[in-house]
Amino acid sequence: MDNIRFDGRVAIVTGAGTGLGRSHALGLAARGARVVVNDLGVSQDGTGATSEASEAVVAEIRAMGGWAMAHGCDVSDEAGVNDMVAQAMDLWGRIDICVNNAGILMDKTFAKMEMSAFRKVVDVHLIGSANVAHACWPIMRAQQYGRVVFTSSASGLYGNFGQSNYGAAKAAMMGLMNVLHLEGARDNIRVNTLAPTAATRMTENLLPPEAAALLAPETITPGLLYLVSEDAPSHVILGAGAGSYTQTRIYETPGITLLDEANTPETVAAQFAQITDPENQTEMADAFSQTKKYALNAAQARGLKLDW
Repeated sequence: MDNIRFDGRVAIVTGAGTGLGRSHALGLAARGARVVVNDLGVSQDGTGATSEASEAVVAEIRAMGGWAMAHGCDVSDEAGVNDMVAQAMDLWGRIDICVNNAGILMDKTFAKMEMSAFRKVVDVHLIGSANVAHACWPIMRAQQYGRVVFTSSASGLYGNFGQSNYGAAKAAMMGLMNVLHLEGARDNIRVNTLAPTAATRMTENLLPPEAAALLAPETITPGLLYLVSEDAPSHVILGAGAGSYTQTRIYETPGITLLDEANTPETVAAQFAQITDPENQTEMADAFSQTKKYALNAAQARGLKLDW
């Protein structure tokens, strides 16, 4: 297999001043990419702002002989994102890779959480990711080339106590990927989701030192680099941490079909074990695939032939 390179490619990495984003930016630059290092420079909860972190990463990239520019916009601010993309286009004339990594934490149980904190976390993770992808989208369509990665989390895919805002935002990455994968396919825009677990400032108080040493951000970046490479897949949720890589999928069971008078809550309850039986479960290619499945099931149960 040929070495994965990004010579001539331009990448935007958000939240690239520290942790995973910094590792991604350095990894892309080391393999030839020109990198927009985006970081607002806020604290873990999104307060404060400084350009020091992003400028430091730019200096690292330039010291290795690479190309980089810093931009400190808040990704939840559409005007700021548009300015970042415009500056990248003015400097390098294209954008090939969009790595949505920026995020904050404002953890509390749902009962104690203010809705302003819920909105803020969703704004940064979900709206911020959508803002950056949306600003890059027409450029990638015109180029007939683009690679987009959203950053999810096990907190969104599986749940984590005290993280309703973060979990909701991270689960939304999957839905955004599902749709953009379909919409980008004809223009060679491939869209994936990275679900990392790493020792960063977001997890520094949660991990024992021995585990943190194994979960360095640099153990995850190789997976990210593949997801944005020329031969990247599309529509993949790639779990990554400590050099381990997995794929998360959503399956649907064959289920049952209830007709007419039998379609009652009591029958659903009585047959719930069969509804949830995982044998022969399959993935749905898109939302319409599920609609088609249900209509065909109902037609078959009624002895009808449905030409679909």
